[in-house]
Amino acid sequence: MQTELLDTFLDLTETRSFNRTAERLGITQSTVSARIAALEQALGARLFDRSRAGTDLTMEGSRFATHARALRHEWNEAKRRIQVPDRAAHLIRLGIQNDLAAQHIGEWVADFRRALPDTAFYIEPDYSNQMCADLLTGTQDFAVMFSPKPHPDLHFETVGEVPYLMIASDTDTLADLRPETFIFAHFSPAFEAMHRAVTPDLAGAPISVGQSATVASLLTAMGGAGYVLEKTAETMIATGTLRAVTDAPVLRQPVYAAMHLRHRVSPLHRRLTRIVRRRLAGK
Repeated sequence: MQTELLDTFLDLTETRSFNRTAERLGITQSTVSARIAALEQALGARLFDRSRAGTDLTMEGSRFATHARALRHEWNEAKRRIQVPDRAAHLIRLGIQNDLAAQHIGEWVADFRRALPDTAFYIEPDYSNQMCADLLTGTQDFAVMFSPKPHPDLHFETVGEVPYLMIASDTDTLADLRPETFIFAHFSPAFEAMHRAVTPDLAGAPISVGQSATVASLLTAMGGAGYVLEKTAETMIATGTLRAVTDAPVLRQPVYAAMHLRHRVSPLHRRLTRIVRRRLAGK
């Protein structure tokens, strides 16, 4: 199966530029043109109209796009289904937001294994955009993330939230924080928006970080202040290395379970979602 034809077609539906698709796929523009021509010949229909204004899908191209996404997903899923490890009946490729992995993956996977003892798990901490892309292509089965990327082929459910606390090395009040030593956190677009709303004077900090563990490491090494996961904050406060900024609001990041739309009613995916929701609720 020439999946590179589907990959090229689907990338071109996003970029609407033969040149940009060539750059993204690491091939020449003539190769992009040749692949699209081969696909059009196989389908017996023109898929794109090219003009000075850009590249647009034809009606036939629009109709084929849904099928192309499904074909790519099915192919990647089929490849994985025959690569199940020995002594396992199933293999689940699981994506988890980087910030959640260190503190939650152990208890979650322990619960997954108890509920699904004949299932093997391939676990990959990552960021939301990449996990959404992997779910679309079928190279990932289930993901827990901070930032859903809306797409007609993806299904998202809110499963809870995780709290972040502000800690500091040399003060316990917002009024005494210094922007030049503050570490601004952008764990997700939603978190960044909350952060800017409650601490507008600190948004211009010289360091901005997208991972709680990195904020904690920087605070330990350099001092200053910043938001970290609640459990991380409690540990650092308990050891006396940092202090809670008592008048800083707790920022709560929503957490979502994500899967391909075709799996939204799958008993296995429903079970994984329930386990994550229960764990985030502290049950």
